[in-house]
Amino acid sequence: MTAVTPQRDVVPFRQAVRAWFLISLQTFGGPAGQIAVMQRHLVDERRWIGQHRFLHALNYCMLLPGPEAQQLAIYVGWLLNGLRGGLIAGTLFVLPGVVALLALSAVYVGFGDTTVVAGLFAGLAPAVVAVVVQAVWRVGGRALNNPVLIGFAVVAFLALAAFAVPFPIVVAAAAVAGWTLHRWRPALISTAAGHSGAQDGPAPLIPDDALHHDQPSLPRAAKILAVGLVVWFVPVALVAVLTGAGSVFTQQGLFFSGTAVVTFGGAYAVLAFVAQRAVEHYAWLSANDMVRGLALAESTPGPLIMVVQFVAFLGAYHQPGALDPWVAGVLASLLTTWVTFVPCFLFILLGAPYVERLRGNRALSAALTGITAAVVGVIANLGLYFAVHTFFATSRTVTAGPLHLEVPAFDSLRPVSVVIAVIAAVLIFRFRWSVLRVLGVSAALGLAAGLTGLVTG
Repeated sequence: MTAVTPQRDVVPFRQAVRAWFLISLQTFGGPAGQIAVMQRHLVDERRWIGQHRFLHALNYCMLLPGPEAQQLAIYVGWLLNGLRGGLIAGTLFVLPGVVALLALSAVYVGFGDTTVVAGLFAGLAPAVVAVVVQAVWRVGGRALNNPVLIGFAVVAFLALAAFAVPFPIVVAAAAVAGWTLHRWRPALISTAAGHSGAQDGPAPLIPDDALHHDQPSLPRAAKILAVGLVVWFVPVALVAVLTGAGSVFTQQGLFFSGTAVVTFGGAYAVLAFVAQRAVEHYAWLSANDMVRGLALAESTPGPLIMVVQFVAFLGAYHQPGALDPWVAGVLASLLTTWVTFVPCFLFILLGAPYVERLRGNRALSAALTGITAAVVGVIANLGLYFAVHTFFATSRTVTAGPLHLEVPAFDSLRPVSVVIAVIAAVLIFRFRWSVLRVLGVSAALGLAAGLTGLVTG
């Protein structure tokens, strides 16, 4: 086949837009929760895409820099409605978070530390821990249907949690292990993949052959690359011309463009670097501000890397140049959001046709199966990290040879956080409440605790 006939929408475009907007309002809990939301809406309920195809797209997104959940939304949107489907899915996925965090950044600058803010944080953070636990349970239940895959997840978790192995090394090792098993002991990985496939859940209403596809070609790749780079960097160039090469806006545009292409392993993998540069080198905000911004980002919808928007807002507000501080904060926030998420569209639209063409490659499938299993361990490690910093005020790092383990100070336990997390978990697992309802109740509990003096700012 040398040409591809233009395809109509696999699902009605308006229906797809409504679905992506609904998904965007529920993208709490980091990548685990976001992927679980898409799993529930697209695979389990609407049955627009099968489990195997969904995981194949996810595996590719896990290999890319940037927020994998948003990239997965772009990929699935492209499969369902072509180019415009990918654009609308990726945009709607981050839009509520952009609006929410921009508003919260302004509130933070205007009101600072208050009892109300401390109380809301005390309620939302434990609830998000419960949401992440639910997401790990769901994703793990579908992906780890074989002892081999469970072993992959456990090893990945221990490598990250106990030995501080960098995320890219964990993913690469999982891919190599999956490929090696396929080559030398194919029955092990084939059984794992086959068993996983047997648990796909309800069959999709749309057959795989009906999903959108593009013929890979150099002209297509060159066109997408050229347009993507122009769209990505023209706003940065305009800001540099209008405000100067040394302005905070130009600095942020270039700095966050760079972080967008090295954010392997999710936001936590790059936030330490962002915090160090933003606090110590550029002095855009304080270390305490950075911690508060992370809490805000974790309690709003969308990818956690959205915290860079908060960093940019405070940086420009404190160093506005000739602009009004509030105008500067909004401009910097939007510019940083642009250079952070535009590359995601470029990566997916450029590579998806090639990934689709390799779906039948058994060796590649085995490598990606290994990655899928390891990612469950990665997500569990992120949940552990969040729990340690939510339930305890302080922690310390224990090192002994290769061991590099973060241990909480048990005398700094936050009882209110534990109680709210337990309540949230009961509402989620026992009563099957929606994420939004659980977060609302948890925020109210945290606010009540703050107003009664049980939580301090």
